[in-house]
Amino acid sequence: MVRAFLLILAALGAVPAAAAAAAEGDFLVIAHRGASGERPEHTLAAYERAIDQGADYIEPDLVATKDMRLVARHETEIGETTDVGTHEEFADRKRSKTIEGRLVTGWFAEDFTLAELRSLRVKERLPGLRPANARFDGLYQIPTFEEIVTLVRAKEAEAGRAIGIYPELKHPTWLLQEEGIDTVDLLATALRQADLDDADDRVFVQAFEIGPLQRLDALVESPLVLLIAPTGGPYDEPAMSWAEIMTPTGLAQVATYADGIGPYLGHVLAADGSPTALIADAHAAGLQVHPWTLRKENAFLPPALRRGTPEGAPGDLAALAGMVVAAGADGVFTDDPALVLSALGR
Repeated sequence: MVRAFLLILAALGAVPAAAAAAAEGDFLVIAHRGASGERPEHTLAAYERAIDQGADYIEPDLVATKDMRLVARHETEIGETTDVGTHEEFADRKRSKTIEGRLVTGWFAEDFTLAELRSLRVKERLPGLRPANARFDGLYQIPTFEEIVTLVRAKEAEAGRAIGIYPELKHPTWLLQEEGIDTVDLLATALRQADLDDADDRVFVQAFEIGPLQRLDALVESPLVLLIAPTGGPYDEPAMSWAEIMTPTGLAQVATYADGIGPYLGHVLAADGSPTALIADAHAAGLQVHPWTLRKENAFLPPALRRGTPEGAPGDLAALAGMVVAAGADGVFTDDPALVLSALGR
């Protein structure tokens, strides 16, 4: 059991005491798009399954509709995750947009009202890797942020425990500049209306951009997290690189407007699974660290942790979870919360 292994190592001084404490339950298991390894992502069903499995937080990615409603989708483009392409009445909505320098063709949430989106049904985004998830295609609607909050509160009452929400704003600068939709203001308003804007509420707000987090820092008391991609830098600060931001000096600057970072897993673990300096440097700056994303399929695992040859076959996710905890992270995003919780002995 990973938990027992970590406690033994901690007693011997081989890992930080914080890692052992994390294995005891202080380590946050964040359900990435819900239990998206078992249900189509960003559906109430995926969120509920993650909650039932014991996830500490559920993570909805938020985009906006034409009539300014926040809804949960991985991207503003919805053709990949819904059946919109089969709806003849929306055939003329297909178009191409350049989003943060990348040409994307499809259908976009911001071109639909919420009522129009209600006529669509969600489908699995990775059917080749997750054919079992595709069995649920056509069953679920796109949820609003308000519905997600309602679900969480209902499940809190049922389970008798607190459940956190960890929303991510997708492309906030692009949506504001190109579509005139201010998702920062929409989310701040939604959090205030739900009475979830205080520092002690179980809410983190995350984004890959600096300006939106700085604005949110002035609008809500919720803890804020700067996401960090594998390469490049924040879209709204083209002169900055993620490499600069991950230096001690850069992390100290992040701490002036955010409470944590959400780095790509490869930034916190070296190729051999040993920790890099990032977590220790972030902690020194007073920042929490929640890396992303643990997934069970071989396609997403390092070669040493793959089992068998099929890309969609499950590998040794428990070992990878143990490495993240031993590195001293404060939590982790995962598509498979049940497996990670089991690995931690919870």
